[in-house]
Amino acid sequence: MAAREHGFAPLVFRLHGGAPQVIREVLLERGWEEYDEQKQEEGDWNLYWRTSAFRNSDYENILPWQRLNHHPKMIHITRKDCLTRHLRRMKSAHGAASYDFSPAAFTLPNEYTKFLAAYVRNRTAGKPRYWICKPVDLSRGRGIFLFDNIKDLTYDSPVIIQRYISNPLLISGYKFDLRIYVCVKSFSPLIIYMHQEGLVRFATEKYNLVSLDNVYAHLTNTSINKFGLCYTADKERVGRGCKWTMNKFRSFLHNQGVNELLLWRKISNIVILTLLTAAPSVPSSPNCLELLGFDILIDTSFKPWLLEVNYSPALSLDCPADVTVKKGLINDIIDLMNYRMIDGFRQKGDIRRYMRSCTGSHYILTKIPPAFLLSKTSSAQRRWQKVCAKRKNITFPSIKTTISSRHKQTRIHHYQMSDVSHDDEEINVEVESDDCELTTLRRVRQSSSNVASTVCKLPALYINHKSPTVRYNRPSQDRSIPPSRVGDFILTFPFNEVTWNASRDDVGVKSVVHEIQKLTSRLASSFSGKERTNMDQRVAVRDRFEALLWGPKNPPLLSECCALKSQ
Repeated sequence: MAAREHGFAPLVFRLHGGAPQVIREVLLERGWEEYDEQKQEEGDWNLYWRTSAFRNSDYENILPWQRLNHHPKMIHITRKDCLTRHLRRMKSAHGAASYDFSPAAFTLPNEYTKFLAAYVRNRTAGKPRYWICKPVDLSRGRGIFLFDNIKDLTYDSPVIIQRYISNPLLISGYKFDLRIYVCVKSFSPLIIYMHQEGLVRFATEKYNLVSLDNVYAHLTNTSINKFGLCYTADKERVGRGCKWTMNKFRSFLHNQGVNELLLWRKISNIVILTLLTAAPSVPSSPNCLELLGFDILIDTSFKPWLLEVNYSPALSLDCPADVTVKKGLINDIIDLMNYRMIDGFRQKGDIRRYMRSCTGSHYILTKIPPAFLLSKTSSAQRRWQKVCAKRKNITFPSIKTTISSRHKQTRIHHYQMSDVSHDDEEINVEVESDDCELTTLRRVRQSSSNVASTVCKLPALYINHKSPTVRYNRPSQDRSIPPSRVGDFILTFPFNEVTWNASRDDVGVKSVVHEIQKLTSRLASSFSGKERTNMDQRVAVRDRFEALLWGPKNPPLLSECCALKSQ
């Protein structure tokens, strides 16, 4: 939705140095304005986008109309050694059957003796085994190499040694992996969306285990392959360049005679189970959203493997596939952030003009977001009081709060503002609000001795919201649960009532793992490999969740998939 639509104040974005150019292009196309620190006040922006992590103070001082594009403490899964450690812990706690999607890995130098024992064990058994070495804190393929003899292992910084998947699925002899875009809307409760469009990234030379030092045959990073001699060549079936869209890959997969829906579900399971490892460690940050890039490799038996999770995945536009995928991705991310018309009222003139056009001349803000109620001396509250002080016709009300603690952060469960006495007639002007209700601007007709009062509710931070482009789950139009689809983002978790209940407060990992196993088992038994589903055969038992199966071009309902009978 364009920011100036309906005639309201434009939304403002702020980009940190190094932010992708496509962010600027998309937001300007949507009618946003770019933040100018020389001309605008501090805090006069709606979205702050940066490729690196934010400081703790950025989370503490966030204002109600602002969004950040990172959650805190994402290092738990985006740094290779941390991801390895957490996946190993989850495998030990919940079983190898659920967490069998990551190749065996060792952190060096700390786990050198463990790696050496595994290496010797495989050599003694006569099993050919290849290994891949990756620096723990580098990206874009830098510093990566393969080896099969420990004599070739050299490193001068912490690295991950990972078992190399030596039987990858090939397309016309070329290795590839999938870049899956995942958006974490919230960690408390855990809400995960996966984008329908992603990228298929190819190596630019044919796969060959004889030459382990040929990065153009073994690595799929675009930052490496675009310098290869074969990058611009018209390669068999792959074509020029080194990328496909996910839609093109679906066409390829459709002709392979495999259980496609089960493959897509297994990839979704990898995303959910990986994010479950980080959920308990990430503080609740309701005005934040995280875009992650999951790299998935498929082997010759169509088993998906997690290679790594990318923080701030590359959004550069290097080829037509990038333009197709990434511009739509950014637009859907903005819709997922679900900005409101009232979020444009950052300056006193904007909010004063709007409220005067709807109501009277004096206003009382009667709902302050919880971030500002942490303590009487919090910096966030001081900033908010400062804003209210500048807007002379806005009163900062008295507040009563009930506070509880979780993750060493304070959350507000209830707050009450000073009462506003009024009588006679009310005229309501309704605007969509963050809590899926309607924000009401009340104009109150009173006796001549009283001052006209208006109640204006600012968006609540801790409640799920509705995007103008999405539908809620149809059976009950229940707005207490997240929408099943936002643009091309498909709600992947929670996917039913049990997982929704488990995702709130302390995530019930055991119950989630059990539900994932049940769903995967049903999908595996409901299809034969070459069966093509018939919509007339679907008999679905619907609950208030209308969860969709991520992956297929036209995502079916999960309940329909599991109700299919094998012929």
